[in-house]
Amino acid sequence: MLNTTDKIIKHKTGLLNLAEELGNVSKACQVMGMSRDTFYRYKSAVEDGGVEALFERTRRKPNLANRVDQATEDAVIKSATDFPAYGQARTSNELRKLGVFVSPSGVRSIWLRHDLANFKTRLKALEAKVAAEGGILTEAQVQALEKKKHDDEACGEIDTAHPGYLGSQDTFYVGTLKGVGRVYQQTYVDTYCKVAHAKLYTTKTPITAADLLNDRVLPFHEEHDLPVLRILPPSRQIAAQSPAGQWIAGRNIAAGSTSTITSSSWLLTTSTIRRRR
Repeated sequence: MLNTTDKIIKHKTGLLNLAEELGNVSKACQVMGMSRDTFYRYKSAVEDGGVEALFERTRRKPNLANRVDQATEDAVIKSATDFPAYGQARTSNELRKLGVFVSPSGVRSIWLRHDLANFKTRLKALEAKVAAEGGILTEAQVQALEKKKHDDEACGEIDTAHPGYLGSQDTFYVGTLKGVGRVYQQTYVDTYCKVAHAKLYTTKTPITAADLLNDRVLPFHEEHDLPVLRILPPSRQIAAQSPAGQWIAGRNIAAGSTSTITSSSWLLTTSTIRRRR
C-alpha cells in the first residue's frame, strides 16, 4: 500500500492501491478511467525509484547559449553588493560605463539566479559579505545599510537581547456585546519571546492599561526573575495619557523611547493608581 498526501501523484498511487486491493488490474483501470498500459508504467516507475518516481520530470534543458558569460555575471553580482540600492536599469547603465554590456532584463535574470532580485535580498547579501570578508564599506553601502536600519525601526523591527528587555502594549477594540456595551482588549507582548498577556475591559482608559501591567505582566516577570526593562507605548498621544506616559514625561523621556524603565518604578505608578481607584 502506497501512502502519499501529494495531490500531484495521489491519483497514480490510488490506481496502484486499488489494483492491489481488488487483485484485478483491469477492474481497477476501468474504475479509475485509465489504461492498463498507464498502470504498468506507474508500477514500473515505483519499482525502480519508489513513490518519488511518479512525479513528472521535465525534459527541457536550459539553453546555456543564451546566458551571459561568467565575467559579465560576476560583474553584475559584484555591482549588486557594491550598489544595493540600484535598480536593474541603473545597474545596466553603470556597467556599460565600465565596458560591461548587459541589458536591464539580463541584469534581472542574473539577480533571480542568485537570489538578489530586490533591495532587501541585496542588502542581506551585502551583510553576509561584510561578515565573511570584513573590509571598508563604500559610501553607497553605508547609506543602504543605514536606510535598512531606519526602515526596520519604522516598521517596528527592534533588536532585543532577552525576555523582558522590551515590551509593547496597545489597546484593541473587540466589539459590542448586548447588555455590556463596547469591549476593549489591553494587550502586552514581550518583543523577544512573543509571550503575550491580555485582558478585556469595558472602558479604554489609562487605568485599564495600568491594571494589565500590575495584575498580569509584572507578576509574571517577577515570578520568573525577569524584570521589565523597557515598554514601548502604542503612540505619542496614548503614551501621554497613560500612567506609563505620565511617568516618562515626568522624567523628560520622549514617548516611544527605549530608555530603561525598571519594574519597581512601574509597580509604584500602577499601585498608586489602584489606590486612587
